[in-house]
Amino acid sequence: MVHGRPKALLGHLSPGLWMLIGVVTATVEKEFSPDCREFVYMNTLPVGIGGSSTLVKICQRYNGKPRYLTLYDTAGRVPLYSAYTFKRSDGMKSVDVPWMYEPQLSTTSETGEMQSFPQGYMHQNFEDAQAVLEDYTNAIAYERGALNPDEHQGDPDDKAATYTLTNVVPQVREFSVGPWKAQEHAVRRRLNNYCRGTAYVITGIVPSGNHIRRYNMDRVTIPAYLWSAYCCIKYDHNAPYDERYKFPAYAHYGPNEKDSNQVLELSVKKLEDFIKKSTIVDKNFQLFLDDCVPPGSALP
Repeated sequence: MVHGRPKALLGHLSPGLWMLIGVVTATVEKEFSPDCREFVYMNTLPVGIGGSSTLVKICQRYNGKPRYLTLYDTAGRVPLYSAYTFKRSDGMKSVDVPWMYEPQLSTTSETGEMQSFPQGYMHQNFEDAQAVLEDYTNAIAYERGALNPDEHQGDPDDKAATYTLTNVVPQVREFSVGPWKAQEHAVRRRLNNYCRGTAYVITGIVPSGNHIRRYNMDRVTIPAYLWSAYCCIKYDHNAPYDERYKFPAYAHYGPNEKDSNQVLELSVKKLEDFIKKSTIVDKNFQLFLDDCVPPGSALP
Protein backbone atom coordinates (compact mmCIF):
# COMPACT_ATOMS: atom_id res chain seq x y z
CA MET A 1 0.00 0.00 0.00
CA VAL A 2 1.25 3.46 -0.88
CA HIS A 3 0.22 6.22 1.48
CA GLY A 4 -0.86 9.65 0.39
CA ARG A 5 1.10 12.68 1.44
CA PRO A 6 1.12 13.14 5.23
CA LYS A 7 -1.23 15.90 6.27
CA ALA A 8 -2.68 17.58 9.32
CA LEU A 9 -5.73 16.15 11.02
CA LEU A 10 -8.10 18.59 9.38
CA GLY A 11 -11.13 17.08 7.69
CA HIS A 12 -13.92 18.43 5.52
CA LEU A 13 -17.07 18.27 7.60
CA SER A 14 -20.71 18.64 6.67
CA PRO A 15 -22.72 21.42 8.39
CA GLY A 16 -24.51 18.79 10.46
CA LEU A 17 -21.24 17.32 11.67
CA TRP A 18 -19.87 20.77 12.48
CA MET A 19 -22.92 21.19 14.74
CA LEU A 20 -22.15 17.86 16.40
CA ILE A 21 -18.54 18.87 16.96
CA GLY A 22 -19.81 21.91 18.81
CA VAL A 23 -21.75 19.62 21.14
CA VAL A 24 -18.81 17.26 21.49
CA THR A 25 -16.45 20.06 22.45
CA ALA A 26 -18.83 21.04 25.24
CA THR A 27 -18.92 17.51 26.69
CA VAL A 28 -15.17 16.91 26.60
CA GLU A 29 -12.78 18.75 28.89
CA LYS A 30 -11.74 22.11 27.46
CA GLU A 31 -8.59 21.87 29.55
CA PHE A 32 -7.30 18.73 31.16
CA SER A 33 -8.02 18.55 34.88
CA PRO A 34 -5.07 18.40 37.31
CA ASP A 35 -5.56 14.68 37.96
CA CYS A 36 -5.27 13.98 34.23
CA ARG A 37 -2.27 16.28 33.74
CA GLU A 38 -0.33 13.93 36.01
CA PHE A 39 0.30 11.83 32.89
CA VAL A 40 2.50 14.48 31.25
CA TYR A 41 5.92 15.68 32.39
CA MET A 42 5.72 18.68 34.75
CA ASN A 43 1.94 18.66 34.17
CA THR A 44 2.65 20.35 30.84
CA LEU A 45 1.04 19.27 27.57
CA PRO A 46 2.94 19.22 24.27
CA VAL A 47 3.22 22.74 22.85
CA GLY A 48 2.33 23.80 19.32
CA ILE A 49 -0.17 21.10 18.43
CA GLY A 50 -3.94 20.81 18.59
CA GLY A 51 -5.29 24.09 17.22
CA SER A 52 -8.01 22.56 15.03
CA SER A 53 -11.64 22.71 16.14
CA THR A 54 -11.98 18.98 15.31
CA LEU A 55 -9.47 18.02 18.03
CA VAL A 56 -10.82 17.28 21.49
CA LYS A 57 -9.13 16.51 24.80
CA ILE A 58 -10.14 13.22 26.41
CA CYS A 59 -9.17 12.30 29.95
CA GLN A 60 -9.38 8.53 29.61
CA ARG A 61 -11.25 7.38 32.72
CA TYR A 62 -11.94 3.79 33.69
CA ASN A 63 -13.35 2.22 36.85
CA GLY A 64 -13.46 5.51 38.74
CA LYS A 65 -9.96 6.81 37.92
CA PRO A 66 -8.20 8.72 35.14
CA ARG A 67 -5.74 6.40 33.36
CA TYR A 68 -4.11 8.55 30.64
CA LEU A 69 -4.99 11.37 28.26
CA THR A 70 -5.64 11.57 24.54
CA LEU A 71 -5.85 14.32 21.94
CA TYR A 72 -8.50 12.95 19.59
CA ASP A 73 -9.49 13.96 16.07
CA THR A 74 -13.24 13.63 15.59
CA ALA A 75 -13.01 14.20 11.82
CA GLY A 76 -10.43 11.47 11.18
CA ARG A 77 -11.75 9.36 14.08
CA VAL A 78 -8.26 8.63 15.40
CA PRO A 79 -6.15 9.81 18.33
CA LEU A 80 -3.49 12.32 17.37
CA TYR A 81 -1.55 11.21 20.44
CA SER A 82 -1.99 9.49 23.79
CA ALA A 83 0.14 10.46 26.80
CA TYR A 84 0.63 8.10 29.72
CA THR A 85 2.95 7.15 32.54
CA PHE A 86 4.82 3.89 32.03
CA LYS A 87 4.32 1.22 34.70
CA ARG A 88 6.76 -1.62 35.34
CA SER A 89 5.44 -4.58 33.41
CA ASP A 90 6.26 -8.14 32.38
CA GLY A 91 4.88 -7.36 28.93
CA MET A 92 1.93 -9.72 29.16
CA LYS A 93 -1.21 -8.66 27.32
CA SER A 94 -4.65 -8.58 28.88
CA VAL A 95 -7.14 -11.21 27.84
CA ASP A 96 -10.92 -11.08 27.64
CA VAL A 97 -11.08 -7.28 27.78
CA PRO A 98 -13.93 -5.96 25.61
CA TRP A 99 -13.34 -3.08 23.24
CA MET A 100 -14.77 0.19 24.49
CA TYR A 101 -15.92 3.56 23.19
CA GLU A 102 -15.87 7.07 24.64
CA PRO A 103 -19.25 8.33 25.91
CA GLN A 104 -17.80 11.85 26.17
CA LEU A 105 -18.00 11.96 22.36
CA SER A 106 -21.68 10.99 22.36
CA THR A 107 -24.49 13.52 22.40
CA THR A 108 -26.37 11.34 24.88
CA SER A 109 -23.52 10.76 27.32
CA GLU A 110 -24.40 10.40 30.98
CA THR A 111 -20.95 9.28 32.08
CA GLY A 112 -17.37 10.44 31.73
CA GLU A 113 -15.98 6.90 31.70
CA MET A 114 -15.27 4.66 28.72
CA GLN A 115 -17.88 1.96 28.20
CA SER A 116 -18.05 -1.41 26.44
CA PHE A 117 -19.74 -1.28 23.05
CA PRO A 118 -23.42 -2.18 23.46
CA GLN A 119 -24.78 -5.28 21.77
CA GLY A 120 -27.03 -4.84 18.77
CA TYR A 121 -28.12 -1.53 17.28
CA MET A 122 -25.86 1.46 17.80
CA HIS A 123 -27.30 4.94 17.40
CA GLN A 124 -25.65 7.06 14.72
CA ASN A 125 -24.34 9.57 17.25
CA PHE A 126 -21.81 6.98 18.38
CA GLU A 127 -20.32 6.82 14.89
CA ASP A 128 -20.24 10.47 13.90
CA ALA A 129 -17.31 11.51 16.07
CA GLN A 130 -15.44 8.26 16.76
CA ALA A 131 -14.53 4.92 15.24
CA VAL A 132 -16.63 1.83 15.92
CA LEU A 133 -15.83 -1.87 15.67
CA GLU A 134 -17.51 -2.16 12.27
CA ASP A 135 -14.92 0.22 10.79
CA TYR A 136 -12.26 -2.45 11.30
CA THR A 137 -14.35 -5.52 10.41
CA ASN A 138 -13.41 -5.67 6.72
CA ALA A 139 -10.14 -3.74 6.98
CA ILE A 140 -8.15 -6.97 7.02
CA ALA A 141 -4.82 -5.29 6.23
CA TYR A 142 -4.89 -3.37 9.52
CA GLU A 143 -4.54 -4.10 13.20
CA ARG A 144 -6.19 -2.01 15.91
CA GLY A 145 -2.93 -0.57 17.22
CA ALA A 146 -2.98 1.07 20.66
CA LEU A 147 -0.93 4.24 21.16
CA ASN A 148 -0.87 3.49 24.89
CA PRO A 149 -0.19 -0.27 24.72
CA ASP A 150 -1.30 -2.52 27.55
CA GLU A 151 2.24 -3.98 27.67
CA HIS A 152 3.38 -0.63 29.10
CA GLN A 153 0.94 -0.88 32.02
CA GLY A 154 1.07 -3.06 35.12
CA ASP A 155 -2.27 -2.73 36.92
CA PRO A 156 -5.12 -4.77 35.39
CA ASP A 157 -7.40 -1.71 35.26
CA ASP A 158 -4.67 0.39 33.60
CA LYS A 159 -4.23 -2.39 31.04
CA ALA A 160 -7.98 -2.67 30.46
CA ALA A 161 -8.26 1.08 29.89
CA THR A 162 -6.04 0.84 26.80
CA TYR A 163 -8.78 -1.11 24.99
CA THR A 164 -10.80 1.86 23.79
CA LEU A 165 -10.99 2.76 20.11
CA THR A 166 -10.14 6.36 21.04
CA ASN A 167 -6.63 5.02 21.83
CA VAL A 168 -6.37 3.05 18.57
CA VAL A 169 -5.15 3.75 15.04
CA PRO A 170 -5.09 1.48 11.96
CA GLN A 171 -1.64 -0.14 11.86
CA VAL A 172 -0.54 -2.18 8.86
CA ARG A 173 -0.32 -5.70 10.24
CA GLU A 174 3.28 -6.38 9.18
CA PHE A 175 4.43 -3.14 10.81
CA SER A 176 2.31 -3.59 13.94
CA VAL A 177 3.38 -7.12 14.84
CA GLY A 178 6.93 -6.64 13.53
CA PRO A 179 9.15 -3.55 13.98
CA TRP A 180 6.70 -1.47 16.03
CA LYS A 181 5.94 -4.23 18.53
CA ALA A 182 9.64 -5.02 18.86
CA GLN A 183 10.34 -1.37 19.68
CA GLU A 184 7.56 -1.27 22.27
CA HIS A 185 9.21 -4.25 23.95
CA ALA A 186 12.66 -2.62 23.76
CA VAL A 187 11.36 0.54 25.44
CA ARG A 188 9.56 -1.53 28.08
CA ARG A 189 12.75 -3.40 28.97
CA ARG A 190 14.79 -0.18 29.04
CA LEU A 191 12.40 1.66 31.32
CA ASN A 192 11.90 -1.42 33.52
CA ASN A 193 15.65 -1.79 34.01
CA TYR A 194 17.00 1.75 34.14
CA CYS A 195 14.26 4.30 34.88
CA ARG A 196 14.21 4.95 38.64
CA GLY A 197 11.38 7.48 38.70
CA THR A 198 8.30 8.21 36.62
CA ALA A 199 8.58 7.72 32.87
CA TYR A 200 6.27 9.93 30.81
CA VAL A 201 5.47 8.61 27.34
CA ILE A 202 3.76 10.33 24.41
CA THR A 203 2.88 8.25 21.35
CA GLY A 204 1.24 9.68 18.27
CA ILE A 205 0.84 9.68 14.52
CA VAL A 206 1.59 11.58 11.35
CA PRO A 207 -1.64 11.24 9.32
CA SER A 208 -1.72 10.25 5.66
CA GLY A 209 -4.32 11.22 3.10
CA ASN A 210 -5.79 7.70 3.14
CA HIS A 211 -8.67 6.28 5.16
CA ILE A 212 -10.44 3.09 6.05
CA ARG A 213 -13.70 3.39 4.14
CA ARG A 214 -17.11 1.99 5.00
CA TYR A 215 -20.31 2.45 3.00
CA ASN A 216 -18.28 4.47 0.47
CA MET A 217 -17.36 7.01 3.14
CA ASP A 218 -13.97 7.97 4.56
CA ARG A 219 -14.18 6.71 8.13
CA VAL A 220 -10.80 6.33 9.86
CA THR A 221 -7.56 8.12 9.01
CA ILE A 222 -4.63 5.78 8.30
CA PRO A 223 -1.33 7.01 9.77
CA ALA A 224 1.64 7.49 7.47
CA TYR A 225 3.99 7.22 10.48
CA LEU A 226 3.81 6.34 14.15
CA TRP A 227 6.13 8.02 16.64
CA SER A 228 6.83 7.84 20.36
CA ALA A 229 8.98 9.62 22.95
CA TYR A 230 9.66 9.14 26.65
CA CYS A 231 11.02 11.31 29.46
CA CYS A 232 12.52 9.86 32.67
CA ILE A 233 14.69 12.30 34.63
CA LYS A 234 15.56 9.84 37.43
CA TYR A 235 17.52 6.99 35.90
CA ASP A 236 20.43 4.66 36.59
CA HIS A 237 23.60 6.62 35.81
CA ASN A 238 25.56 3.37 36.00
CA ALA A 239 23.60 1.77 33.17
CA PRO A 240 25.61 0.54 30.17
CA TYR A 241 26.47 3.42 27.86
CA ASP A 242 24.39 2.07 24.96
CA GLU A 243 21.35 2.47 27.22
CA ARG A 244 22.46 5.41 29.39
CA TYR A 245 22.78 7.86 26.50
CA LYS A 246 19.07 7.28 25.79
CA PHE A 247 18.20 9.06 29.04
CA PRO A 248 16.63 11.23 30.26
CA ALA A 249 14.68 11.28 26.99
CA TYR A 250 14.68 9.45 23.69
CA ALA A 251 12.32 8.74 20.81
CA HIS A 252 11.56 6.65 17.74
CA TYR A 253 9.34 6.61 14.67
CA GLY A 254 8.52 4.29 11.80
CA PRO A 255 6.51 4.17 8.55
CA ASN A 256 3.15 2.41 8.76
CA GLU A 257 3.91 0.20 5.76
CA LYS A 258 4.00 -3.48 4.82
CA ASP A 259 7.58 -3.26 3.55
CA SER A 260 10.50 -0.90 4.27
CA ASN A 261 9.01 -0.30 7.70
CA GLN A 262 12.01 -0.23 10.02
CA VAL A 263 11.80 1.88 13.18
CA LEU A 264 14.43 4.56 13.73
CA GLU A 265 15.58 5.59 17.22
CA LEU A 266 16.67 9.20 17.61
CA SER A 267 16.73 12.13 20.01
CA VAL A 268 13.48 13.84 20.95
CA LYS A 269 14.69 17.01 19.23
CA LYS A 270 15.25 15.16 15.96
CA LEU A 271 11.81 13.56 16.26
CA GLU A 272 10.27 17.00 16.71
CA ASP A 273 12.10 18.20 13.59
CA PHE A 274 10.77 15.20 11.66
CA ILE A 275 7.20 15.88 12.80
CA LYS A 276 7.52 19.56 11.85
CA LYS A 277 8.56 18.55 8.33
CA SER A 278 5.88 15.87 8.01
CA THR A 279 2.68 17.52 9.23
CA ILE A 280 1.29 20.87 10.33
CA VAL A 281 2.43 21.91 13.80
CA ASP A 282 3.58 25.27 15.13
CA LYS A 283 7.23 26.27 14.84
CA ASN A 284 7.46 26.15 18.65
CA PHE A 285 6.30 22.51 18.71
CA GLN A 286 7.75 20.71 21.73
CA LEU A 287 6.82 17.37 23.30
CA PHE A 288 8.33 17.83 26.78
CA LEU A 289 8.81 21.00 28.80
CA ASP A 290 12.41 22.22 28.44
CA ASP A 291 13.19 19.06 26.45
CA CYS A 292 12.91 16.95 29.63
CA VAL A 293 15.90 18.64 31.27
CA PRO A 294 15.13 19.67 34.88
CA PRO A 295 16.15 23.22 35.89
CA GLY A 296 19.69 23.38 37.24
CA SER A 297 20.71 20.01 35.87
CA ALA A 298 23.03 19.00 33.06
CA LEU A 299 22.93 16.07 30.71
CA PRO A 300 25.56 13.37 31.35
